[in-house]
Amino acid sequence: YPPGTLPHFIQEPEDAYIVKSNPIKLRCRAVPALQIFFKCNGEWVHQNEHFSHEYKDLNTGLKVREVMINVSRQQVEDFHGPEDYWCLCVAWSHLGTSKSRKATVRIAYLRKNFEQDPQGKEVPINGMIVLHCRPPEGVPAAEVEWLKNEELVSSLTDDNIDTRADHNLIINEARLSDSGNYTCLASNVVAKRRSATATVIVFVNGGWSLWTEWSACNAPCGRGVQKRSRTCTNPAPLNGGAFCEGMSVQKITCNAPCPIDGGWNEWSQWTVCSSQCERQRTRECNSPVPRHRGKMCEGNSEATENCTDGLCTQSMESSNDVALYSGLGAGIITVAILVVAVMLYRKNHSEYGVDVIDSSALTGGFQSFNFKNTRQGKRVPSTPDLTVGRTYSTPLCFQDSTDKELFDPLPDIKVKVQSSFMVSLGVAERAEFHAKAPAETFPRDLSRDYCSTMDRRKKGLLTLNGPFSSCKEPLRTTGVFGHHGGRLVVPNTVSPNKICIYSLCVFSVQTLDSCEILLGPEVTYGPPGLDLFCPVAMTIAHCAEVDAENWNIQLKRRTQDSKWEEVMSVEEESTSCYCLMDSTSCHLLLDQPGSYALVGEPLTQAAIKRLKLAVFGTMEVGSMSYTLRVYCVDDTPHAFQKTRGGQLLEEPKMLPFRANTFSLQVSIQDVPQFLWSIKPFTTCQEFSFPQVWCSNQQPLHCAFSLERYSPATAQLSCKISVRQVKGHEQILQVYTAVAEATLPLDCTITSQTGPKAFKIPLSIRQRICATFDTANAKGKDWQLLAQKLHLDRNLGYFAKQRSPSAVILSLWEARHQDTSDLDSLASALEEIGKIHSKSSPKDQDECDQ
Repeated sequence: YPPGTLPHFIQEPEDAYIVKSNPIKLRCRAVPALQIFFKCNGEWVHQNEHFSHEYKDLNTGLKVREVMINVSRQQVEDFHGPEDYWCLCVAWSHLGTSKSRKATVRIAYLRKNFEQDPQGKEVPINGMIVLHCRPPEGVPAAEVEWLKNEELVSSLTDDNIDTRADHNLIINEARLSDSGNYTCLASNVVAKRRSATATVIVFVNGGWSLWTEWSACNAPCGRGVQKRSRTCTNPAPLNGGAFCEGMSVQKITCNAPCPIDGGWNEWSQWTVCSSQCERQRTRECNSPVPRHRGKMCEGNSEATENCTDGLCTQSMESSNDVALYSGLGAGIITVAILVVAVMLYRKNHSEYGVDVIDSSALTGGFQSFNFKNTRQGKRVPSTPDLTVGRTYSTPLCFQDSTDKELFDPLPDIKVKVQSSFMVSLGVAERAEFHAKAPAETFPRDLSRDYCSTMDRRKKGLLTLNGPFSSCKEPLRTTGVFGHHGGRLVVPNTVSPNKICIYSLCVFSVQTLDSCEILLGPEVTYGPPGLDLFCPVAMTIAHCAEVDAENWNIQLKRRTQDSKWEEVMSVEEESTSCYCLMDSTSCHLLLDQPGSYALVGEPLTQAAIKRLKLAVFGTMEVGSMSYTLRVYCVDDTPHAFQKTRGGQLLEEPKMLPFRANTFSLQVSIQDVPQFLWSIKPFTTCQEFSFPQVWCSNQQPLHCAFSLERYSPATAQLSCKISVRQVKGHEQILQVYTAVAEATLPLDCTITSQTGPKAFKIPLSIRQRICATFDTANAKGKDWQLLAQKLHLDRNLGYFAKQRSPSAVILSLWEARHQDTSDLDSLASALEEIGKIHSKSSPKDQDECDQ
């Protein structure tokens, strides 16, 4: 500064706040200045209270004087002037004095209570949210910030949020992510204060989805009902949003045309006797023509008979050659007889023709129907005599002169029994059935397909297939058994001294090794000593994700001392039994009666066992409480038929459960807190790893008990999370009207029995067996059949069978029960026929001639 100027203040005193009892410091710096003194509240501060310091500014070379004083809390409190405590600086030079600005000194504080706390809100999605906050009184005035779930909310990072309007929080368009707990935070130099927490819930009102297509008429004939439905999922109600109003199902009446079965017309006239001494006649199935799923005519459309009873002689031109022509006639008659004999022989022993590979012959007339159980009175079974030591020519039949009742009460099985010797296991209600049929004898001609199989599993845990005695009207009886057990009675109506016996039950495996688990039901078939012409085909459902690197799966059999012995590994090949592993089922061929179980040993922590999850709800009459039960069972068919109570709220879902020793956690989430309350410490429950891994098909479940605040609450929406620690997670979404009935679990068992069962037609089966059981030079034998049917592993087992082709066909039928895919069998036979026709054209030419 040039000489001759008044003092200029480089630093003036600033307003200050005294926090608690800590004094504050006021500073002044001026240049050029000979002296600087503070003046507070109009009075000079004593010189001894000043702290002066003079130094030279290195940039300007001028001397700078600095002065500081302390102001205590007591000084401020003792001042009682009309205004706040204040101080200023006065600086002197040779030319005069200069004054600084006034600096006020105040005692800082912040009250504890907010003048207005934010209030919780329930806002529809896309609505506006305004949370008001008036902070506590304080000096200096408090600054306000907002916290959401203890995290700072900033309008700088979210354009949808405004926090600048008079301490209020404004969310222009509410999103689901905006739900949470909001807190107003006020702070100044003294302290920070938190308001009461305001809970904001952004809810979604439910909306109907589009209607589904109308269902088919539920009546096969005549007046019925069609349905269509919609769901409250567009969107689904969330966070207590209103449930959809209106009907979820619509029904209309319908009329289905009744089936008209076909009828034969009259036979045509016989044709002229052919050179092969045969004549034919035909008829058509057009009186009437089958319509509307009506049955085709039963019987043959063509008839052929031999016409050799007449004289097949030629006229002679001259009576002089009587002897010659008599000799020729005798020769012709002899040749004709030989021709007829050869034709009859070839007809009975010929290889398959067009009818074997015609897919229409394989696929016609197989339909399924719903099998329902009934209840009858309880009867006490008598024990059949099984001590006979001989092998019977009629399969499954034993000499016995007394009536027999079969199948004592067995736990947790569904049984469907026919003379085809087929049994399926499942779960339904207890029932007992008695069957009656006309007494007939079983033919002993084993050429009538002694290893034919008929009824098999449609939707069961397990299927057994075996030989049967063919007859014109086979005896059949069918029953469904629940976990309470039951009895299936087959009266002695087959013949006066024969009865067919078969028993089956499910046990829990008790004596397995510690590292092994049961993957399906234990099955017993018998009685002991049962001697069959063909092995029994058995299909057992399992719950393992099959992988040879992660699992060691074995078939085990219970010994007489109730211990378990290994039969074979599913990866092995054996001549004593056959095993074919699919993703959800294991197909077996067994020769020896006994108790069998499919057992798995995890080799790595990546081994997976499939669990099936479902949530059920129950509402006590006249109560405010509602209970959700979550079931976790092995993923096998009909797993939830052992559950008790409640209605199914969500379609069952599958959860892969790993062998990583970590537990299974079940938690309930997103319960509307303003409508429902839940018992403390019950929102998350846990099953230990051994409980889940070694459940042995016993259903595990946990319960969540909720209570309504008001009887007017009629809806519940929440989520059930089922997760394995360090594993997979599955979400069960619950949307239900608690005052109304929800969808029950559909436990109907659909089965195929009797003539409607899925099976290869008897005549086709006999031709296939006759064709492929005998090896020939063309290579057209049962090994080629097994290859084309993709059953060409462990061929040594088939080789030791009396009829390898029949056993292969039984296994193929068991493997294709769900699909009933007879077309694939027809295609395989056609492919074999093409291979044969290409390999032997000369034989084909001879046949054409």
